Amino acid sequence: MKEHFFLEEEALLIKEFQEKGYVKAKVNDFGLLELLRDRVVEFLKSYLNITQESFDNETLLNNLHNHLSQIDLNTLRVDLINYINSQAWLRPTYYSLGSELINAIVGNELAMQRRVNISIQAPSDSSSLLAMHADTWSGDSPYEVVMWLPFVDCYKTKSMYILPAHKLKDPLSFFDESTSISSDELFKEYEDDLVFLDVNYGEILVFNQALPHGNIVNKESECRLTMNCRFKGLFTPYHDKTLGEFFEPITMRPISQLGIDYSRYIEDE
Repeated sequence: MKEHFFLEEEALLIKEFQEKGYVKAKVNDFGLLELLRDRVVEFLKSYLNITQESFDNETLLNNLHNHLSQIDLNTLRVDLINYINSQAWLRPTYYSLGSELINAIVGNELAMQRRVNISIQAPSDSSSLLAMHADTWSGDSPYEVVMWLPFVDCYKTKSMYILPAHKLKDPLSFFDESTSISSDELFKEYEDDLVFLDVNYGEILVFNQALPHGNIVNKESECRLTMNCRFKGLFTPYHDKTLGEFFEPITMRPISQLGIDYSRYIEDE
């Protein structure tokens, strides 16, 4: 009988992730998520000069597209990214919302992306699309996951799609195929196997970014605003996005630091 070293809850998450390539769960602290969303909404209200008290957070975010043109949407997104990443509490807060899930899937000695990204997709907007792709095709390490955090309920075309792991029988042959045909052709070929993920506010999604994924035009009546950030094992291989430049250690354990210091001491002798 094979030995098992994971807690039962962790083992179930791991099995689900291995079978599907993604897993979702409730955030660890809903109150903390509410505070984070409050800060985002405060910025948006100030930026867009919205003074009506009748706009609760959910209503404003779902209808953000009614307060600015699509031309201004990316400028707003970039300014919001810069603002939120200037806050020292952002990355610890972001990690803490999904730490249990990240630790189960990735490990507990982690490197985290230095900047948290934000995506805004308005209804009928074709300027914010990510064609079908896998991040490993453009220099990301296969040892990474993405933690995806919605600030509104995401469903159908208001969400993202992914090709489940069990539908990808041979990743290497798929990569070869991806270099020979266009993203649109890939999408049409695998369209029936793609899953549009329902992820509600209060939940987090962790997915294998080596699996093909993307989005299409948002055909729903509401706007989508989500955050995303990459995590990987601190001591796993890095590709183009390196430690110190793109990633930063966040949960190095004391014995690892002692080992690094010892190695440096030996090298200096």
